[in-house]
Amino acid sequence: MAKFIQGRWAPLNENKYKGDYSNIIYRSSWERTAFEWLDKSPDIVEWNSEEVIVPYRSPLDGRMHRYFVDLWLKKKDGAMFLAEIKPLAQTRPPKLPKSGRKTKSYINQVSAYLVNQAKWKSARQYSVKKGWTFIILTEKQLMR
Repeated sequence: MAKFIQGRWAPLNENKYKGDYSNIIYRSSWERTAFEWLDKSPDIVEWNSEEVIVPYRSPLDGRMHRYFVDLWLKKKDGAMFLAEIKPLAQTRPPKLPKSGRKTKSYINQVSAYLVNQAKWKSARQYSVKKGWTFIILTEKQLMR
């Protein structure tokens, strides 16, 4: 079974964090890496984690849900971003197993992919209305 790194982040620059800086939780090593960069980067003047909530309609049940976006950040030049941190594999449609069988694992991957696409579409629309940019960060960007 995979071991996930989770914990609380204590920022060095509490004034940069816009939200409750005593309750910042990372849910992966990639999020922890992003938090460290945001906290230390002189190019980032403000940021937060899971403080922006975007409504979206799930393609699975047709109902409205709430998407807690991984990051909001503001750069020194005034540009603002919403960012999701995901493994690259989860940003692409799942491949049908070589057997051609639609296994439970495959169905779960397709469901997660469809929900993520709905979340990201809503986040893009939300960002445009705010004058922000929505980005997806993968291990390719985070592990440079």
